[in-house]
Amino acid sequence: MTHYKVETLIYYSKLFAGRNHIMESSKKGIQDMLNKYSADGWKLTSTDATEFGAAMYIYLYFEK
Repeated sequence: MTHYKVETLIYYSKLFAGRNHIMESSKKGIQDMLNKYSADGWKLTSTDATEFGAAMYIYLYFEK
């Protein structure tokens, strides 16, 4: 039986930060989440992202 899990990471835009600050700041959070789930046998199957106001929502879809 296959199990599925979705994790959401939220990053907020900073008014006076560089144009790539969300990309740079999200790398560590995404990598930590990938390491955590892969150590438990989960596989990343898909990703998605959306923007709402000053926030960027990143969705990671895992299956086991």
